[in-house]
Amino acid sequence: MSELPLFPASVVGSLPRPQHVRELIDKTRWDAADERAMDAAVRFAVSMQETAGLDVVTDGEWRRRSYIGVIAELAHGFSLEVNLADGRPWTVVTDRLAPTEAGFIAREAEFLKSAARVGTKNTLPAPALLGERLWHPVRSRSAYPRRDEFVRDCVEPLRREIALIERIGIDIVQIDDPHLCLFVDPDVRRGYDDPDRAADFAVDMINALVEGFGGVKFAVHLCRRAGARVRGEKHHAGTYGPILPQLNRLNVQHLTMEFTAAGADDLESLGRLREDFELGLGVVDVTPGMKEEASTIVARVDRALQRVDAKRITLNPDCGFAPGSAARVDIDEVYLKLRAEAEAARLLRARHDGLEVRHEGLVSQVAV
Repeated sequence: MSELPLFPASVVGSLPRPQHVRELIDKTRWDAADERAMDAAVRFAVSMQETAGLDVVTDGEWRRRSYIGVIAELAHGFSLEVNLADGRPWTVVTDRLAPTEAGFIAREAEFLKSAARVGTKNTLPAPALLGERLWHPVRSRSAYPRRDEFVRDCVEPLRREIALIERIGIDIVQIDDPHLCLFVDPDVRRGYDDPDRAADFAVDMINALVEGFGGVKFAVHLCRRAGARVRGEKHHAGTYGPILPQLNRLNVQHLTMEFTAAGADDLESLGRLREDFELGLGVVDVTPGMKEEASTIVARVDRALQRVDAKRITLNPDCGFAPGSAARVDIDEVYLKLRAEAEAARLLRARHDGLEVRHEGLVSQVAV
């Protein structure tokens, strides 16, 4: 990847799946025609992001049934069941993990690299997040009496994929850990005997995941379950303050953070993050039906610039655009939001470079 411009524009990971992609994912067995259809779909997802003007793209996570359940492609030991609480499919660990053939996520990465003309990003679930979502005190007990033991066993299959992704030349590997970010919420913290120890463990597992890799940039995505908010579930409140000690221990180069949600636009905490972090600001609301304008996005970035140097800031949505693998979100709406994000990035660059900017057909001089 060539050097990125100031205020590079990116996505977090997922994009909403069109109906035909959902139908492909639901198939239990693919033939060659299905493979070609998915390749064409992913090329469309990449093209949409590039046409919108993004500087870093993903494959939309369109080949995955679940951004968390993808671990079942990397290791044996899981069962697909139904969550009795809401009826949704649920991957749960029921046996000791045993490796499968490596490369499921790496194959995503290889195709993305071949299709993209700009920077590329692949996503992985964080080990502690897998423990929170896929371990059950009863169903998992015979294999893993303790959740932490399962979490530790998730590290190695993920590292095998990172090693392959690094060789392919993907620019950014993003580790998704909304579990860590929930420790901003006082209600969540009260549910743990020692919330700081639990947050420390999540960080330790991420650091074990990335240790020793030098040919790829690592990011950690932090959100307060934006997909759950879209479904009308609990909004997790609180500033980043309670987890700043943990965030500053992460051995990664980039944090992808919410910035539009209540409590997430926390300037004081941004100013206390390690100065060597790049900050991916979530300046686009992913809520379906919420319109975004470039001027609004610029204003959000301007707030962050009160505490963070411009050279450290990248632009991205608050979260992935698909709140759940089967979520029905209008993809044209997503395109317009991404186009507004890219336009905001151009406006910001012009202001900071003292250049002339063309916006919606009008030419204006943007002051330095």
